[in-house]
Amino acid sequence: MKLLRLGEPGLERPALLHNDGTLRDLSGTVADIAGAALTPEGIDALRSVDPESLPVIDGARRYGPCVGQVGKFICIGLNYADHAAEAGQPVPAEPVIFMKATSAICGPDDTVLIPRGSEKTDWEVELGVVIGKPGKYIAEQDALSHVAGYCVVNDVSERAFQLERGGTWDKGKGSDTFGPIGPWLVTTDEIADPQDLSMWLEVDGERLQDGSTRTMVFGVAELVSYVSRFMSLQSGDIISTGTPPGVGMGQKPPRYLKPGQTMRLGIEGLGEQTQAVAADL
Repeated sequence: MKLLRLGEPGLERPALLHNDGTLRDLSGTVADIAGAALTPEGIDALRSVDPESLPVIDGARRYGPCVGQVGKFICIGLNYADHAAEAGQPVPAEPVIFMKATSAICGPDDTVLIPRGSEKTDWEVELGVVIGKPGKYIAEQDALSHVAGYCVVNDVSERAFQLERGGTWDKGKGSDTFGPIGPWLVTTDEIADPQDLSMWLEVDGERLQDGSTRTMVFGVAELVSYVSRFMSLQSGDIISTGTPPGVGMGQKPPRYLKPGQTMRLGIEGLGEQTQAVAADL
């Protein structure tokens, strides 16, 4: 299934993308694509609904974040060896974990705002893993059973805030609009192998990232298991699993986002995002 949320910020309603290309209203079936709806039992209940019985949603609608009420937005740094090399960093011996503010979450086609004082706002296409079954100390062989589905994430980053201002990476990761997710959450039954998905990102039509989840240092199952050693994972938590090379920081010379530009990005089987870039006034 492809699950999504439509409507203005704070007023999104749940929907699904039917195989015939129509959007179907799930608001009479489930309150939101969030919490209990993402557990295995919740996903099974949604799967049992005949899409033909659901109202068709006509007309243009804003695509909201594909998951609501996200408790934790967990990110993995330097998880592609070639990206670590372009960043001038060694490949980590263990996954690098940092947190992205949930207030950064926005819709897949919402405008990305360059924060005040920024000179190095950057792009990062990433595979997002949405937790379904809660757990902690999850064994790697059981980890994928805790996943509700996958989505596209743009881990927008301000490199000077992240790397040149002291402290943790978090201050360069959590600005408003720095976490577009969606357009939809694709349930695991539609993704045969999360470690074999092509991914790409363009700025103003120029392809700058062109990679695959095949080159992750730590795969999805290992990451879910690893993160669960340090914090319990709850339904609706998102793990953003790192980016392939081609970010602005790695260009020669480095290139960063400017107001008026447009990002377009996608992952095989998970859809595409398009974001205009503007200054946060």
